[in-house]
Amino acid sequence: MTVPGDRIELRGLRVVGTHGVLPEEQERAQPFELDVDVQLDAARPAASDLLADTVDYGALATRAARTVGSSSFALLEALASAVAEDLLAADARIEQVAVTVRKLRPPLPLDIGSVGVRVVRGRP
Repeated sequence: MTVPGDRIELRGLRVVGTHGVLPEEQERAQPFELDVDVQLDAARPAASDLLADTVDYGALATRAARTVGSSSFALLEALASAVAEDLLAADARIEQVAVTVRKLRPPLPLDIGSVGVRVVRGRP
């Protein structure tokens, strides 16, 4: 049984992708930053100390980066959801995933560091 709080965390994954509503965002790639929290039961890998008993964070990062780099969405909500659903499908040991996507250069006439969304998806 999963202990609440057992998770793998990925922070600050930067990927270039083509996402956005504006025409220039649909034509020109721009940087995005992702944070991913994967909830899983960490008791077995903690006891065994074997990579085979856990979810490989390198594989998670690669999958998330591939989704951002190979697809195109108008909304950050759709992009974050696609990343979350793909990661859930990657490994049955993943019980829930939270994905935050930040657009690092939002097309706003303001001095703002980033804009983003966070979605949480889990198994039924």
